[in-house]
Amino acid sequence: MTRLTLAEEVMLLSLDDDSGAAKAKDGTHWALAGGALVELVLAGRVEVEDDRAKVVDASPLGVPHLDTALAAIVEKGPELKVKKAMERAKCVREGTTESLIARGLVREEKKKVLGLFPVTRYPEADGAPEEELRARLGAVVLRGDDPDERTASLVALIRGAKLGKLAFPGEDRRKVDSRMEEIAKGQWVQPAVRRAIDQAEAIIIAVVVSSTGAGAAGI
Repeated sequence: MTRLTLAEEVMLLSLDDDSGAAKAKDGTHWALAGGALVELVLAGRVEVEDDRAKVVDASPLGVPHLDTALAAIVEKGPELKVKKAMERAKCVREGTTESLIARGLVREEKKKVLGLFPVTRYPEADGAPEEELRARLGAVVLRGDDPDERTASLVALIRGAKLGKLAFPGEDRRKVDSRMEEIAKGQWVQPAVRRAIDQAEAIIIAVVVSSTGAGAAGI
């Protein structure tokens, strides 16, 4: 099996294994977009400078959900604010679930809630890749191992989207949050990726905090 993308890893962590229901939707949607942006930077398709994202190579990567995100950014580019680029990249969500289905990691189930409202769920079909993913995250966050570039990027996205409870259920929140912050702010990645992560994480935090505050206020 080819390596999972950051967006696929975020999606796996966000889906309930048994019911297939999505959890922490607001944070997940933005983490997916951030994951797509970081992947495009890693692949040399996009560069981030300050709060701007610039497409430097519009050629497809051959990964459908990432190519969809790249095309959506190019449509409004070639240069735009990082937040706008991430808003465009949120289209990656549908393609990510389709990719997980094609890989045989989840299956699609359509049903009706209360016999009236149609919903689609994605319960687990093959748990091995998610087990490996959680083991890799646990090694760096819970045991203190040094992360590689991709794992450090994923931790930063999880932290920004406040998905720590999904990634590390039952663990001490303070210790987890402290270690995730250390990794997110550490020098584990090349400068070009560092810029993308910093911008994406800041935007995700701002959006998720704003959304949480609005929900608490009943807006």
